Amino acid sequence: MKHLILPLVMAMMGAPVLASECPTPPDHSESLNMLIAQVQNAPDEHSARLIFNDMWSYWADAPDEIAQGILDQGMQKRAAWDLLGAREDFDTLVAYCPHYAEGFNQRAFVNFLRQDYVAALPDLERAIDLSPRHIGALSGRAMALIGLGRDAEAQDALAEVLELNPWLPERGLLKAPPSMQNPGEEL
Repeated sequence: MKHLILPLVMAMMGAPVLASECPTPPDHSESLNMLIAQVQNAPDEHSARLIFNDMWSYWADAPDEIAQGILDQGMQKRAAWDLLGAREDFDTLVAYCPHYAEGFNQRAFVNFLRQDYVAALPDLERAIDLSPRHIGALSGRAMALIGLGRDAEAQDALAEVLELNPWLPERGLLKAPPSMQNPGEEL
């Protein structure tokens, strides 16, 4: 059914899509909080990765079939490195569902892949505003800040996201505080 609806919506893209047409995104906060607790207590990186993958199923659960179709299509284009096509789909998604965090996160990811960190950062901030414990968006913000050379802010952002998931691959980018870099050395 969604494959029939999506072409209709895409054909209508010449006409403005009203934000009121998109229902409220599903609230998965309780399930996500349980998964965050699990990943924080994961015994190893492999276990943590499996738990983190489960989180994506909640973040990628769009508010309705139309939004899900647009999201899925954009993600397929991104996977095929059709970054401009993916960005157009995510533009459509955020216009249709301005309260759905994953639309902003996915558009930011496309811009990140294009190395357009300036464009990625506001979308990441919006995704985090909508979903404050969205580990993907929080990690993306840290990576965009690194790309922009804003190292102090990036380190703070990395520390914040690693509190939620200490097993993220980006943990290797976190620098030890200056007082910890030379243990035993007095200031």
